[in-house]
Amino acid sequence: MPLDTKSYEIPVARSAADLREAVAAWRAEGLSVALVPTMGALHEGHLSLVDLARKNADRTIVSIFVNPTQFAPNEDFSAYPRTEAADAAKLEGKADLIFAPNAEDMYPEGFSTTISLTGVSEPLEGTFRPTHFAGVATVVAKLILRAMPDIAIFGEKDWQQLMVIRRMVADLDIPTKILGGPIVREPDGLALSSRNVYLSPEERKAAGQLNVILRETAASVANGAPISEATAKGGKRILALGFEKLDYLEVRDAASLAPFPNDRPTAPARILVAAKIGKTRLIDNMPV
Repeated sequence: MPLDTKSYEIPVARSAADLREAVAAWRAEGLSVALVPTMGALHEGHLSLVDLARKNADRTIVSIFVNPTQFAPNEDFSAYPRTEAADAAKLEGKADLIFAPNAEDMYPEGFSTTISLTGVSEPLEGTFRPTHFAGVATVVAKLILRAMPDIAIFGEKDWQQLMVIRRMVADLDIPTKILGGPIVREPDGLALSSRNVYLSPEERKAAGQLNVILRETAASVANGAPISEATAKGGKRILALGFEKLDYLEVRDAASLAPFPNDRPTAPARILVAAKIGKTRLIDNMPV
């Protein structure tokens, strides 16, 4: 199947063969390649990653694929927004190619391989979504091996995901450099997310305070407060906003995501949160 150059202003590859053909043509010209994996429903956070890709490579691929294997049965796979035409319009003049496979192409009949990690994948999201990172690692490995980019770029909003992918690439000797793009926030500090569209006006107002509590809790720890004391206070404030459930509010080693044994940071640290308000589960993080 040739590249789809009729549907949008930007060409679209629908199969691995078409993607590899396009990349091979760039390689023949001596051009470097960046990959920005996404699940679509693009916002300014995604586009900032595309801008970062353009600064670091000659050609940029944006993949759009809502990956079923990283959703648990009770999660929002069927409801996850799918806006390919709008996404393509946003990428005009920014990316050079969209890779938009379907599930049958990514996971053909008989597919039976999963990449799973220990360590960095196990706490936090791994506790509450135990199958999630195996799905992420598997699909990211497939996307990287299909495109073989020089660099691949992921947002720091999913900090644990970024650490998982860096670990996987290092462990499997995949010759792609993994870059993290800074979190893009709304004026009130809410981290941009495709799931923010699910928030009611009241929920959106409360969600805008999540980053404030995160920042103040991180400052408390940085100023010497015990981690357990500071995060307990922060957790109570989050629930008082109207969040129904707090999965975690933790300060962890920024690279390994291991807890600090003496209740105080002894290495570069990150504070991470996951909390649910209404039907929407929000995550965020920042350095301590």
